Amino acid sequence: MSRPVQVAILGATGAVGTELLDLLASRQFPLSHLKLLASPRSAGTTLTFKGEALPVEAVTASAFQGVDIVLASAGGSTSKQWAKAITEAGAVMIDNSSAFRMEPTVPLVVPEINPQAAAQHQGIIANPNCTTILLGVAVYPLHQRQPIRRLVVSTYQSASGAGARAIAEVKQQSQVILAGQTPTAEVLPYPLAFNLFPHNSPITENHYCEEEMKMVHETRKIFGDSDLRLTATCVRVPVLRAHSEAVNLEFDQPFAVETAREILAQAPGVKLVEDWQANYFPMPLDATGQDEVLVGRIRQDISHACGLELWLCGDQIRKGAALNAVQIAELLLEKDWLRP
Repeated sequence: MSRPVQVAILGATGAVGTELLDLLASRQFPLSHLKLLASPRSAGTTLTFKGEALPVEAVTASAFQGVDIVLASAGGSTSKQWAKAITEAGAVMIDNSSAFRMEPTVPLVVPEINPQAAAQHQGIIANPNCTTILLGVAVYPLHQRQPIRRLVVSTYQSASGAGARAIAEVKQQSQVILAGQTPTAEVLPYPLAFNLFPHNSPITENHYCEEEMKMVHETRKIFGDSDLRLTATCVRVPVLRAHSEAVNLEFDQPFAVETAREILAQAPGVKLVEDWQANYFPMPLDATGQDEVLVGRIRQDISHACGLELWLCGDQIRKGAALNAVQIAELLLEKDWLRP
């Protein structure tokens, strides 16, 4: 790591913002100063960092002066609102929203996959969607060995993907249902406790929801393969934290299961979790709070000689959001890529 730098967290009081605080501390990120920014309604509150109470400031254009890196996790509209002020102040914005992901001039980075893309930034680097990150970390090592012809993914997405208020809502709904009453929903469109439903992002013209199409477009951009065939079905499930994905991979030639297992056992950011005798494979409870993407149940697709199946779980708030952003920041310092 190079010299200590000034970092601002935009959206510091949210679920990802507080996770960013924990990661900057636990990973000993070289900070000269840390600034916490949020909406005016959160201004004046404090958050704890390394045992010290830090004030939360209302975000203004002048708040970015002297800042080197802005870790933004306050939603797409907020990112768009402040992007110009951030870059004009000379800072690099690592943005966790979908606002800039598909912009041709904005790198979309997962450090385990395409770290070199970060060098091409012009002041903004986009953090991919959580499900895209988890999928990419798990399957890119196989793609490197033998290009993937087609991907079929079904996601099982926890309440954490909709933020801290959604987590609280599921807990409250569970109590209501167990008391024999009828639950209501405000954060999500339908009750999620003891229930599930297709992802609640808007439906597009092709009848896929936006979350599903994010996986398609973002994976292609990160892999550098515009022709990659990928289809996804995204589902909200009554899990508090950590997403799961069932993945079917098709190759041009057979891919030995043992070879895939050996590759993933050594892949960066991956932890192999398989106990076939106990029928024990990755679970959200195990993935919660973990940096690695847990991968297991790797098996031959019995319907296709060139197909593999696998199952993964990953912490949506951690590797699916905050950790990936911090890793990008670490990469910028390590490679001296902070200035465009």
